[in-house]
Amino acid sequence: MNVVKAISRPYSKKEQEIAWFRFDVQADLNPLFTWNTKQLFVYIVAEYTNQKGFANEVVVWDRIVRRKRDSKLNIETARAKYPIRDPSLSFRNSTDVHFTMRYNVMPWIGGLTYGTGAKINEPVSFAKVQSRV
Repeated sequence: MNVVKAISRPYSKKEQEIAWFRFDVQADLNPLFTWNTKQLFVYIVAEYTNQKGFANEVVVWDRIVRRKRDSKLNIETARAKYPIRDPSLSFRNSTDVHFTMRYNVMPWIGGLTYGTGAKINEPVSFAKVQSRV
């Protein structure tokens, strides 16, 4: 995981720490497809507690799977789609990050179904700030 200092918003002078990382995903989502499945929304959530003690859940990657033939994911060294940013502007004294893959089954008819696909057993630590962008 890389942590850099950057000005993350236009018209802002405040520097904020931003965490980027790379990951691999192998998943078979085939069992989630039935006659009533329109599409799947698959996403990875990073969970951590910041220095002020607030629990945070951040979506860092997502994908919409529309066809059963595309339901086998094999992604190598992918970069997070969305970086992790904390409202406190720093990851100092934050807990380690736990990653979870979750999904949402969107049917043709009926209610949405949510579930957890996998959880990484080993938490990942925030690295020290490497550079300024």
